Amino acid sequence: MKKYIVLLALNTVLLLTAAGQKRVSELTLVYDAAISSGSKEPKMADALDGATTTVYLKGPMSRTEMVSALFSSTTIHDSKAGTSVVLREVSGQKLLIRMTADNWAEKNKRYTGMTFTDTKETKVIAGYNCTKAEAKLADGTTFTVYYTADIIPENKDYDSQFKNLNGLPLEYELVQGKLTIKYTVSRINLNPVPASRFDLPKSGYRELTYDESKRMN
Repeated sequence: MKKYIVLLALNTVLLLTAAGQKRVSELTLVYDAAISSGSKEPKMADALDGATTTVYLKGPMSRTEMVSALFSSTTIHDSKAGTSVVLREVSGQKLLIRMTADNWAEKNKRYTGMTFTDTKETKVIAGYNCTKAEAKLADGTTFTVYYTADIIPENKDYDSQFKNLNGLPLEYELVQGKLTIKYTVSRINLNPVPASRFDLPKSGYRELTYDESKRMN
């Protein structure tokens, strides 16, 4: 009888947890970026501060747009095919970079084996209860992320950083050189995303392969 009661209680907890989660195939997220840096790079910090990143998810398709005072970059990724297209606008140049599945894997290889460890810290972001987790990359690099388990994207491949995260990242902090960038969600929209968001421009861009774009960098 005791064993039956324990199993019943466990099943109830699992059902309540599942009921609190919402698996979504379409989603729009807007992140605001806040930059802090050492005194040696105030101009770079000023240029990037206030940047926004918008993520659109629709089935296997994702579109991630980053817009700042310096440049804009959009990545359209097809997780089913594994291919991607990057659209960049910087210093008056408009570039279209096509990436194969192997290119995508190479670009994101630093996230292979990435792990997340939950802490006991929590907070509410955009109305969602979030848990703080410590992220650790294979090279030893670490950063923090607050995520909600109430929303689970069906497409976990839209961002290789968070493929193994058990939820949706609503705030995270990355260190790039002397810059510390904190991304915080300012808007979450669960309405359908128009398919036109994933259309590619037919003109106006100089097209490059992934290898050509690396040589430019």
